[in-house]
Amino acid sequence: MKTLLKNAREAKGFKTREVAQILGIDQALISKFESGNRKPTKDQVIKLASLLEIDFETIMIAWLKEKILHEIGQDEFALQALMAAEEELRFQSKPSNPKLSSKLHKLLAEIDTLKARLDSLNQDDNYQITQDLELEYTFESNRLEGNTLTLRETTLVINEGLTIAGKSMREHLEAVNHQEAIAFIKDLALKSTSINERDILAIHNLILRGIHPEDAGKYRKVIVKVEDNTNFSPQSKLITKEMDELFIWFETNKSKLHPIVLAAEIHERLVTIYPFIDGNGKTSRLIMNLILLQNGYTIANIKGDSNSKMEYHQSLEITQTKKVKEDFVLLIARTEKESLEQYINKISH
Repeated sequence: MKTLLKNAREAKGFKTREVAQILGIDQALISKFESGNRKPTKDQVIKLASLLEIDFETIMIAWLKEKILHEIGQDEFALQALMAAEEELRFQSKPSNPKLSSKLHKLLAEIDTLKARLDSLNQDDNYQITQDLELEYTFESNRLEGNTLTLRETTLVINEGLTIAGKSMREHLEAVNHQEAIAFIKDLALKSTSINERDILAIHNLILRGIHPEDAGKYRKVIVKVEDNTNFSPQSKLITKEMDELFIWFETNKSKLHPIVLAAEIHERLVTIYPFIDGNGKTSRLIMNLILLQNGYTIANIKGDSNSKMEYHQSLEITQTKKVKEDFVLLIARTEKESLEQYINKISH
């Protein structure tokens, strides 16, 4: 594992101090990880794998192997214990990926046919089309959250820097901030980086910039009840733990799930964690669309009209309360199909 970490760092062109600064880990620890004199924690392994773009399964197997060897490697019964543990693990293991319905299978096949058609088209002169669709995405995503700017007003605010009479400063900032967040995820998509905490916080920072500057790019604080009945509000360790588990889930499943299913699931999981005081919906949709862009799909633009909004929130609620994900994944798949059809239609004419 030490060689894996060192080779990956050098391949990325990072110095140990740069890795330490980005991840908030002491530089001396980074050096000890690479020399084998210290073992990273699971959280540290996740952060290192994300930053250095090491295959998650590869590094986790290496980390677990060393952990097992350190704990029981010298014991005379180690081999027998491992064999017994293997049997129990096989018995306990269950498929982590739900079976897709025939309806969803058919829809995903239709989407991939559209994607193949899109890939075959000349997209050299699509700047204006892309810009128009991104402005529409900003308008609809903000409308989902109660912003009252029309599409034309949103366009004027972003392209002309105009102030719309009767509209709040927050509504203006939401338009500008969201458009900049789209540019940010497009840049991330080109770099093909994995989803990580740093980028999610950066996206959220853009969304709330100038609106809630004290909360932008920060997990929300939680009121905690302690034994002496006093209340305090620390940075929530629970949210940090849930986010770490989200990154583990993503790394484990990103090569197993269809990109549409993966994108829909991370949206649902992130908005269910509700890590921020505000901006959870927009951030979750942007992360969803980052995954879609990374996999060659178009932005899935969920509409903000009353019927679409109701369907969106109801499908999310069903997923969160009944633990049935089918409706929400179908919603995202239908939205992506519509977005692909719209984009193909525009660049074909």
